Parts: sequence; C-alpha cells; structure tokens
Amino acid sequence: MIVVQHLHPSTNVTPSLIYRSRARLSFVEAEDKAPIEEGHVYFAPADYHLLVEKTFRFGLSSDRHVQHARPSIDVLFESAAIAYGADACGVVLTGANQDGAAGLRAIADEGGFAMVQDAADAEFPLMPSSALKAVPSARTGTIAEIAKELSRISRS
Repeated sequence: MIVVQHLHPSTNVTPSLIYRSRARLSFVEAEDKAPIEEGHVYFAPADYHLLVEKTFRFGLSSDRHVQHARPSIDVLFESAAIAYGADACGVVLTGANQDGAAGLRAIADEGGFAMVQDAADAEFPLMPSSALKAVPSARTGTIAEIAKELSRISRS
C-alpha cells in the first residue's frame, strides 16, 4: 500500500510515525530506488512526488507541483497505472482540491480498481467528488467500507 498525504513542505512530522502505533503493519517513508515490498505501508515524503517505476521500485521527484500539491496523488496513480496496469488499485479520500481525479482515471483506464470515499462521509468533499466525476464507475463507500473492500482485495 502506498499513501500520498498532502503535507506542508516544512512539516517535521512523518505520517508513518503517527500510524505505527495504530496498526500491526509496517509503516515507512518511501525512499528513492527502494523496492516495493508486500506487507508495508509506504508514505510519500513531504515535498517530493512519489512514483512507481516499471521495475517496481520507488522514484522521488521534486518536479513542479501538480494540483497545487507535492507530493501529488495524480503523479503516484498515473505511474502506478503504467507499472501495475489492471492490478493497480486507487482510492481517493477527503481533500480540498482535485488531486487524484486524473490519476484515478488513469488507473480505471488500465482496468484497475477505483474507489472513492463517499462525499457525505468526507470532511472535505472536493477531492472525492472530483474523482467520482472523473471516474463515474468508481465504487464509493465510507472509510469503514473502503477498509473492508481493501482487506477483501488484499486476500484475493
């Protein structure tokens, strides 16, 4: 699992540290050229785009902001769609911009799985609403329903 969370570039809190105490999974910050391994939850580092390379390794980039964000969900999803094709899975959650919509469309276009948080369940509904507009066929659900669906997918 790979997570992009919009963070201010000067943040000194790493999301992986916050979540470590809440689950039994391994939470780590992704590193450039590191292999993607099962059983880990990877987080994009602050102020870097996180990409999935065709060799199933990470790439970090300090290219321009996309949708006013770096890291950008679109950048991650678009690269994951290329690397994983129909095996890619994208989920867009609460947020205050349109980041993730174009990337989720790329995953869906490759035959991958697309899911969006129900806008009524989201603290900031703009991101999920934009993603659903881009991918009307995406499944929707609450956070709890998304968690159940991801758990089901990971077992199959």
